[in-house]
Amino acid sequence: MSLTPEILLHGYSVGIFPMAESRDDPELFWVDPKRRGIFPLDGFHLSRSLMRRMRKGGYTPAINHDFAGTVAACADRGETWINDALFDLYTALHDLGHAHSFEIHDDQGLRGGVFGITLGGAFFGESMFSARTDGSKLALAHLVDHLRRAGFTLFDTQFITPHLASLGAIEIPRAQYRLRLEQALERPARFASTPLETDPYSVIQRNTQTS
Repeated sequence: MSLTPEILLHGYSVGIFPMAESRDDPELFWVDPKRRGIFPLDGFHLSRSLMRRMRKGGYTPAINHDFAGTVAACADRGETWINDALFDLYTALHDLGHAHSFEIHDDQGLRGGVFGITLGGAFFGESMFSARTDGSKLALAHLVDHLRRAGFTLFDTQFITPHLASLGAIEIPRAQYRLRLEQALERPARFASTPLETDPYSVIQRNTQTS
């Protein structure tokens, strides 16, 4: 299946997303799960240990500072569904302003991150990685806060894992997901232009007020 950035965006808009069987498999296929993973933006769970790590500091959040590096790091594992075709498509969507990375940096460089696709008020989380303790958790905590402030109403995680569930992700039926997606697509949201919050204390405070 050959995809263009425009076809890819249409797929997301109707509730499906592409994957490859492996890094070396050039073929792509659409996925439409019966049950969909989402992060309720008012239900992110900040554990005491994660809050302690945030207060300790020693890291800097960033948006789109190294999009290609974030996608490459997400694909740098034994088994991955991100092949060369998807990497190129995500890069094209990034150039069009529809794909973004939320990153965690420290004195050793890029150490954690999440990347995803944006349409209206929907953020479609594609993958994440961690190269330091809690690197992906830090990225998710700051990302959820950013999405709320930027006007997003849907954070799609596609599937759910024990790791995501421990942070507050839930599963909903396909029909309910599509209803939420339809509503989110009608909302304006501003991922890249919304100011980045770098103060972890403010992120913790807002999360406590909304969760």
